Amino acid sequence: MTPSAPDEPGTGADRPISRKNLLRAAVAAGAAVPLLATGTVALARDAGTQGRDLAPTPFCDDGDDPTIPQMEGPYFKPNSPLRGNLVTPGTPGTPLTVSGYVFGRDCVPLSGVLLDFWQADNAGAYDNVGYTFRGHQFTDASGAFSLRTIVPGLYPGRTRHIHVKAQAPGEPVLTTQLYFPGEPRNNTDTIYDPALLMNVRNVGGGKEATFDFVLDVEGGPTDPPTDPPTDPPSGSWAPGHPYAAGDRATYGGAGYRCLQAHTSMTGWEPPNVPALWRRE
Repeated sequence: MTPSAPDEPGTGADRPISRKNLLRAAVAAGAAVPLLATGTVALARDAGTQGRDLAPTPFCDDGDDPTIPQMEGPYFKPNSPLRGNLVTPGTPGTPLTVSGYVFGRDCVPLSGVLLDFWQADNAGAYDNVGYTFRGHQFTDASGAFSLRTIVPGLYPGRTRHIHVKAQAPGEPVLTTQLYFPGEPRNNTDTIYDPALLMNVRNVGGGKEATFDFVLDVEGGPTDPPTDPPTDPPSGSWAPGHPYAAGDRATYGGAGYRCLQAHTSMTGWEPPNVPALWRRE
């Protein structure tokens, strides 16, 4: 969602009530969310006015366009560890928590979405040997994610940013970057885009940021993993199986090597998720 000003995060007062904002609030409150027959959220604006029924709105027609892609950059590494906390004891830097939801274009939250984060450390350097400030996670049943990290440092030519790859089961990978409001280099970084600004606030000695991804996909939450069949017809790969980085499996007559630890599920077949599997 694009803030109202290029370098200022939007506030609750200046944001219109949108289908996605209402759904986010309901999910956060643990409330039951009424759904239309189409699976979209039933809002008051979809009800009749002056005795007339209005057709339900099937998509996020409230300015919530799909999150825009950006360049991967030279520092991405596969095989990042499965973790939501990138901070180790004694790590220098300002603590930062990034949280939010992942939605499809029909405003339904998406579970099981792979989110792979990587960033520079407090001094503006990337760890290209190990996996410091690198990690991947999956959205939960409500489409939510949470990342514990630090505010990344600056390095020549770039403003402050966090890299991320997002992929719903069986869908293309979205590669993009997240930015911080009020950064002087936002005005000179040619890659920076205000549509990717997080909402950031100071909390104690750290910061809290929020950002909601909207993927250009249809459908609601992914079915949970199922027990693997005893004799999978498509090879040794099976849903519901925990795979570690480096594991090998066959699918559809081809061999694949696992790039990142995960528990497989229907829709995450090796040909569909290049972020998790590499064909050999």
